[in-house]
Amino acid sequence: MPVLSRTLFGLVLAIALSACAAPSSQGPRRAVTPLPDCCRTTKPDARQQAIVRTAASLVGAKTIESQGRRISYDCAGVTRAIYLAHGIDLYEGAAVQGPTNGVGLIYSHLLKHGRLHRGPIVQPGDLVFFDNTWDFNGDGLVNDPLTHVGIVEAVESDGTIVFISRVAGSVERYRMNVAQPHLHRSPNGRVLNDYMRRKHWRDGEQTAYLTGELFAAFGTRVVQ
Repeated sequence: MPVLSRTLFGLVLAIALSACAAPSSQGPRRAVTPLPDCCRTTKPDARQQAIVRTAASLVGAKTIESQGRRISYDCAGVTRAIYLAHGIDLYEGAAVQGPTNGVGLIYSHLLKHGRLHRGPIVQPGDLVFFDNTWDFNGDGLVNDPLTHVGIVEAVESDGTIVFISRVAGSVERYRMNVAQPHLHRSPNGRVLNDYMRRKHWRDGEQTAYLTGELFAAFGTRVVQ
């Protein structure tokens, strides 16, 4: 039975936004190639459904506990904790060179134990990665791959992805539509892409802020 709680019981968790969201830096909008046929889904299996239920149970949480494990409370730490509750450590076996963060460790893990892709089939329980959500290397440029991660909860009828992630102060639901990456809302007012990168006075006019603009890849963990 997965053990994952909203409440902090003596577990020291880092509240810094180091791997998820931080002030943005100056630079041009990243090149975005719309994916007009993305995204579709099929019925998730029992393991995927269980992972999604665990993620959904944490929406609104500001602290968590995961089986007594010391896990950083940022986007990567929360994502890892959710998978740990189902017996999968997304940091296990990660091999990276040079400076990295938890998102990079998870991406590296999937290179060995899963599949990285850009759709068109996206399953609940899949991971979703983003680039350039903050200036990870501190050089003032938009050149920071793999700075945010979340867990797909659902795919809506128009292809909009609903995912769960820790951004800013708590775990919340966010939306992304990679077929229309530059639109925050549809003409009828529905959110297509949430804002993920914070605005900063140094930002250039073409700086990207929306989830669809910052999207990097989906990841599917393969159980062996």
